[in-house]
Amino acid sequence: MSENFEGRDLAGYSLQQLVGEGGTAVVYRATHPNHGTVAFKLLRPKLRQEKTAVARFTREAEFGKRVVHPNVIRTIEIGQIDGLHYLVMEWSTGELLEKYAKRKAPLPPEEVARILEQMGAAVHAAHSAGIVHRDLKPDNAMYDPETGVLKLLDFGIAAATDTRQDERLTRAGYFVGTLMYVAPEALSGELVTPAADQYSLATIAYFLLTGALPYLAKSPREMFTQLLSQPPIALNKARASLEFSPAIERAVMKGLARQPAERYPDVVAFTGGLCEALRAAPAEAAEPVPEGDQGGIFSRVRGLFKR
Repeated sequence: MSENFEGRDLAGYSLQQLVGEGGTAVVYRATHPNHGTVAFKLLRPKLRQEKTAVARFTREAEFGKRVVHPNVIRTIEIGQIDGLHYLVMEWSTGELLEKYAKRKAPLPPEEVARILEQMGAAVHAAHSAGIVHRDLKPDNAMYDPETGVLKLLDFGIAAATDTRQDERLTRAGYFVGTLMYVAPEALSGELVTPAADQYSLATIAYFLLTGALPYLAKSPREMFTQLLSQPPIALNKARASLEFSPAIERAVMKGLARQPAERYPDVVAFTGGLCEALRAAPAEAAEPVPEGDQGGIFSRVRGLFKR
């Protein structure tokens, strides 16, 4: 039977409502006399005795505190009470970008530019702090369409660029991340560079613009093969009803280059180049995806590729 802490007080926080569940943790909306409304994250019971899981949970808090930026969810504190490992974060309005995009994609070029500009700035802040996120995806960003504000979250599997082999939490040969958004070089399980985050950002851009993904694999094994041996589907071939300028397609596909050296020098150059091209595009709204076909193959096989 799963735990439910709604209505209970923990570590001075009043847990009001369960708002999210994942494989490693659950999240409650909570209130605190000093911090106001916050997100209160609890490690799942089955993982509380696993050293690696606890280390990743702690690392998420440590990295969250290191990356201070308006577009990054602020980490307030981490602690343990009665054997419960918890992490308290800033409360953000809106919804997960994935949920929004699955309803609304393809999004208008201007809105995609607004989203990517903020996400790119957040990722650049992480890179400047010596951290590679490694799990960029629409499911790890909060977006408020009313205000247009985006905030990046979840540094649970992020890695410091100066991490030594004996400090790693992932065994060599095992990749971490979400397969639909992971860079090809990450599949070996070796530590990746900031260029891997750029690849993930390019995949997010592709999805927001088209409602589809650059690969049409139907299983994790097939996705592995395609990532390592085939080029991504060109942006202008993603959907017959959509057409983008050469500048937009060129920017997205450069970010999706299989070799890291063939991508932009950094995420600032990538988002800057793509956003400039997007804002130069006609201000026509993209054609909506028919109801029940949000993301095509994305919606049908998403569960197969989650970490």
